[in-house]
Amino acid sequence: MADRTIQDGDGVGGDGIRTFPFPVDRSVLGVGMQVGPMGTGRTWHAEAPLHRVHRIDFHVVMLFSDGPVRHMIDFAEYEATAGDLLWIRPGQVHRFARDSEYRGTVLTMQPGFLPRATVEATGLYRYDLPPLLHPDAAQRKGLQAALAQLRREYEDTSTLPLSLHTAVLRHSLTAFLLRLAHLAASSAAQAAGRPGTTFTLFRDAVEEGFATNHSVSAYADALGYSRRTLVRAVRAATGETPKAFIDKRVVLEAKRLLAHTDMPIGRVGAAVGFPDAANFSKFFHQHTDMTPAAFRAELR
Repeated sequence: MADRTIQDGDGVGGDGIRTFPFPVDRSVLGVGMQVGPMGTGRTWHAEAPLHRVHRIDFHVVMLFSDGPVRHMIDFAEYEATAGDLLWIRPGQVHRFARDSEYRGTVLTMQPGFLPRATVEATGLYRYDLPPLLHPDAAQRKGLQAALAQLRREYEDTSTLPLSLHTAVLRHSLTAFLLRLAHLAASSAAQAAGRPGTTFTLFRDAVEEGFATNHSVSAYADALGYSRRTLVRAVRAATGETPKAFIDKRVVLEAKRLLAHTDMPIGRVGAAVGFPDAANFSKFFHQHTDMTPAAFRAELR
């Protein structure tokens, strides 16, 4: 399997962060998924610097049997322990910790392996959902059972012809992902309040408009709330002000563009709502204690 560094037409220059494709050559019978044990020595590619910041173009779900494990996803550090799951989606920046032992089961899945209806039902591209999940005992038992069944089907290459084997894998994978999606959605709902609350409407509006709209008052007006109501709702859900929530999303997108592309810094700023490069640099430094250029250089 060859890794790829996306070239300018794909959004990343030759000196950008490496993106590793799904390792189809390591899949049993070449199907678009893998499931097996985690452990030292396992990697996407023989030359993949997993302790370095990189990204992948496929889904990864890690169910830990031991811990703690520290793992960076989109510039945030997460600590997982036994029974926790990490769900990393395509394109997210992440890095394995040198000093953590990864033990448990890892599932990888190639985009396009599941039909569109299943992708939508399982929220595979809900980047707003938390990557670190803490199932309770009953949820963990159900996830472990579904994952164990999926692994048995994956490793059984003699019972069925390849077409039926692949179909069974898709059904078993869907069953696991539906459980996982429910856990992720309920975890987010517990953190933010019930779906449809003021905060969730604000969160969705920010996700849609952060590249051009950084104004709390503008979001409040668009949603039909007073600024005070919006402040109370966001603070209750996140402990942050609406402005801090917006700024955090803008900074994340800026980091992604700085890490994944060779866009000039001025263009990165414009892409997240700062037509003036100096204002963007000032904003970025204020929130990260680094200039955009220094942040990019640190990752290259």
